[in-house]
Amino acid sequence: MSKTRHSDQQFALDLDTDPRPTTAPAIDTRDPFTDARTMDQLLDQWQQRGWLRPLDVGFARLIRTLTQEQGEPTPPLLVLLAALVSHQVGRGHVCVDLANLLQDADGTLALPPDEAEPAATANDAGTTATPAPGEILARVNLNDCLDALAKVSAVSDGSLTSPLVLQGTRLYLRRLWRYERRIAEGIHARLALTSPLADPGSDAAGALGEALTILFGGGPDVDYQQVACALAARNRFAVITGGPGTGKTTTVVNLLAALQSVASQSPQRDGRKYRIRLAAPTGKAAARLNESIAGAASRLPLDRLPGQVTLEDIPTRVTTLHRLLGSRPDTRRFRHNRDNPLLVDILVIDEASMVDVDLMASVFEALPPTAQLILLGDKDQLASVDAGAVLGELCQRATAAHYTPDTANWLSSVIGCTLPDTLMDPRGQRLDQAVAMLRKSYRFGEGSGIGKLAEAVNANALDSAMLTACRDGAFADVIWLNGGTRRPAPDETLARIADHAITGSPEAFRNQGRGRQVSSRPLPPPVGYGDYLSLLNQHRLTADSGRDEWDELARQVLGAFSDFQVLCALRKGPWGVDGINDLVARQLLAHRLIPRAEGWYSGRPVLVTGNDYNLGLMNGDIGITLSVPWDRDHDGQPTPTLRVAFPSADGSDGIRWISPSRLQQLETVYAMTVHKSQGSEFNHTCLVLPDRLSPVMTRELIYTGITRARNWFSLITGDAGVFQDSVKQRVVRASGLAEGLIGR
Repeated sequence: MSKTRHSDQQFALDLDTDPRPTTAPAIDTRDPFTDARTMDQLLDQWQQRGWLRPLDVGFARLIRTLTQEQGEPTPPLLVLLAALVSHQVGRGHVCVDLANLLQDADGTLALPPDEAEPAATANDAGTTATPAPGEILARVNLNDCLDALAKVSAVSDGSLTSPLVLQGTRLYLRRLWRYERRIAEGIHARLALTSPLADPGSDAAGALGEALTILFGGGPDVDYQQVACALAARNRFAVITGGPGTGKTTTVVNLLAALQSVASQSPQRDGRKYRIRLAAPTGKAAARLNESIAGAASRLPLDRLPGQVTLEDIPTRVTTLHRLLGSRPDTRRFRHNRDNPLLVDILVIDEASMVDVDLMASVFEALPPTAQLILLGDKDQLASVDAGAVLGELCQRATAAHYTPDTANWLSSVIGCTLPDTLMDPRGQRLDQAVAMLRKSYRFGEGSGIGKLAEAVNANALDSAMLTACRDGAFADVIWLNGGTRRPAPDETLARIADHAITGSPEAFRNQGRGRQVSSRPLPPPVGYGDYLSLLNQHRLTADSGRDEWDELARQVLGAFSDFQVLCALRKGPWGVDGINDLVARQLLAHRLIPRAEGWYSGRPVLVTGNDYNLGLMNGDIGITLSVPWDRDHDGQPTPTLRVAFPSADGSDGIRWISPSRLQQLETVYAMTVHKSQGSEFNHTCLVLPDRLSPVMTRELIYTGITRARNWFSLITGDAGVFQDSVKQRVVRASGLAEGLIGR
């Protein structure tokens, strides 16, 4: 067999393994690297215990089959590494860095998982039920791994069609390596393009400076929103990052207005405006951006801008990336690609931290070569659910900026800005000049506990003063409901969660949550799920009520539901989404707020967990079930029927009513994972942390959970120490993207 016999698609097949015995026999693990049967037994036992997926083991055996077909040696170490690289992709990594793997195998692999029974310890005879991967890998070194990979045609440097690609010490599945390479090439190509704005003395640069001065005004302090607009306009690829409330949406709206002003005055464009599209990873994120960008656009001083810029030139409709690219069911491929590119001059992607390498690579493939790409997002949020952490890698150096003297001089000439010396670096890289960080939060004032807590978490500075302030109610907008030094019994904490989910515990906040103002308007006290259910249960609509009245009720109920949300770090177990959803439903039933706690019922909130293109529903969309009298019995009398109300996907204020029987991928959403909450914002967020630490509980997860709260944040923990310990853990995803971009 030649190295090019198997296509990349074949290697991406979702493999499964044959059924294996459920009882793991004792095996001799003294030398698994010389005995293929021993390695097979190890993989089987790791799969049976849930440490590896069937896909991981199946892929490893595929690699062995391919090498055997070639008549090549098949070292057991190769089979092990193949299984582990597949496992790591399942955990969100783009590759496995072999050097890091051998230095800290348990930490890198997070095996055995917390929910599994612990690994056994080998006895004197070397026999054990299930040794941990770290114990096995401790017997080899980096050269052993590289030698095993170098001997087979299933591994190459990427120049040949092989299922595994080795770059230095990074081992990739070929598909992921291609995605990463496509992203890097797309960024390099755009950064290398010469912009007419690059010359600060050009007419285009002068027009940009004039537009930005009108949009932002002037002042002695550095306006980082204005700096971000200038840098993004200057480059065909740009990143604007910032925490919650730093004005990312306002910044990009001003940027688009300035670019359209420059275009309308450009002789080269003959007055033609840019074709601009706005996109986000999920339907919920797109809906949020729809709302905020429409408001920001309406406040633009367009009549004062040079040229002729109208509100129609600033797009306010936001679509999901999947819709933009043209999703095709049952395939990874999109309708728009290199052969059928998007008709766009500028593409803006919001919530870019949620975009994985697969989807980002598809974006670059679908963009025309000269199209401008602008990424918006919070670099400190959780990375995407699937493989990669693209935004985080691109923003690794954003805090210190690393702007060169050339960039500083250009900013000074165009917008009259003098950067502080702390952001200067004569050795700054090309990518650095295209990354802008917004450094002032307009949402959280100086006294905001949410802002201070998020900042402390992000800086790994959860000191005793901050913890005490959260425990004792020193902040008007933050409570830690069981933050005392005594560890409560699990049943006690879970009962508190159930009660809190109904009322929102306004009595626990300072002044019972009264007396606060937002934008000079009184802020109602925090609420729980009882609020939206009371609204739903007390309505007076009948069969004679018009569809418009039912739509309005659905809008009110959906709005009230978004006033509160429980977020969980885990999915399984009593502290996870599954357990908390059941707990809250039973408590709501006990208070007669819902008619049942299982199946379909009026008031059930649901989260769509997969894209359904036929229904126009995207992963992350939230709907509420209502009983509507629209059907008729055989006598023609109204019959109550359940329908799920979803906000319209087109950014309008409409409501879509869908029968429950048509919804296939969904779950109840009294609680959702922090991952699922990305791109969403809730008036009151309750973060639930379990009674023991897990590898998924990291600083990024805690920060993301806190910053989903707009006005109220509550924390409930199974163990107070877990809160602090989680913040000490970081998300570090293996990838070579940043290394490939820095220094070029």
